[in-house]
Amino acid sequence: MSATATLERPAKPEAMKKYFVVSADCHVNEPTDLWERRIEARFRHRIPRIEVDEKGEKWSVVEGHRPVRVRELKMEGEDLERAKAGHRDPAERMRDHARDGIDAEVIYPNKGLQHWTSPDVELQAALCRVWNDWALPEVFRGWEDRMAPAACIAPMDVEGAIKEVDRVAKMGYRHLFLPVQPQGNAPAERRVGYNDKRFDPLWAAIEERNMPITLHVGTGKDPRTSTGLGGAVINYVWNALATAIEPVVQFTAGGIFERFPNLKVVTVEAGIGWLPWTLWAADEGYKKHHMFVYPKLEMLPSEYWRRQGYSSFQDDPIGLELYRWVGSDHLLWGNDYPHHEGTWPHSDEAIERTMGHLPEDDKRKILGLNAAKLYGFPVPPEYAR
Repeated sequence: MSATATLERPAKPEAMKKYFVVSADCHVNEPTDLWERRIEARFRHRIPRIEVDEKGEKWSVVEGHRPVRVRELKMEGEDLERAKAGHRDPAERMRDHARDGIDAEVIYPNKGLQHWTSPDVELQAALCRVWNDWALPEVFRGWEDRMAPAACIAPMDVEGAIKEVDRVAKMGYRHLFLPVQPQGNAPAERRVGYNDKRFDPLWAAIEERNMPITLHVGTGKDPRTSTGLGGAVINYVWNALATAIEPVVQFTAGGIFERFPNLKVVTVEAGIGWLPWTLWAADEGYKKHHMFVYPKLEMLPSEYWRRQGYSSFQDDPIGLELYRWVGSDHLLWGNDYPHHEGTWPHSDEAIERTMGHLPEDDKRKILGLNAAKLYGFPVPPEYAR
């Protein structure tokens, strides 16, 4: 199938056929030796890797994270199918998406979610460059009308980050992937947030190029720091998903959106159930703590997010009960292909279960038209009304 061919969907996702559907959160499984082969020699011994101890146990070793033992899980059925998916061949990806009723996708790394774990900014930037030189130029070139891979940016070296933004923009990337927290693994007393004005030149450069910033959860902070009973769930809820709250408040209450009114920011794979409360609490804090608040803003924090912020979700019935408080124009849906917490290959069931009560115009926007506009996907005429 050519990159410009109309996607032929099977009979199963019948309800999806009346929408142009964009999954705003998908992943690709990079070659296991991608960084080992391509990163500068001085960094090669520090890349994320698997090590075997004297007892024969395998450990995932990532600079900036605690070592984690690799468990040999025996999967079967759809769990095994998901583990083997995430193809690098665009045609195979489109066949997988056809099963799910998906027309286009926004693509993030899989192994590359660890780009920002090390406190060494040079190592972060080197890891990002390897991905940027591989994803679009070598894998997804020619499929841009259906696939939009993210360009990874290491933000702490602002001058270097601006140069990389310029480079990837010229390469044809359409959006920029920054970590949810720029220094999430640093001690609290030394941590810097995106509301620090040192980042203003970076925001200015990104705004000038009209490229959305995407903040995918599980980045910039070790999401596996909780141990003990319930550790896996605690890590998922608190150390991964909940981290998206901080940048939402930083970009709104910190005055970034006021200073850069054309900057666009997307939280990815964090869900949306927390978003109405976060925006309400930010407004409450701004109004009731006004004597302490700086900077003074022209609008409330929630109004800035409704103007410039976006959030993606996959299976979030709570968020879709409250979505009107945020508005449908800035919500994006994704199937998180091929991850286990995603909805692939049963997205039609999840969408019907969680969005059945939504007005048709809102469903069209959330399922695809918002993402198509944000990421530059062409919409077929029959869906573009």
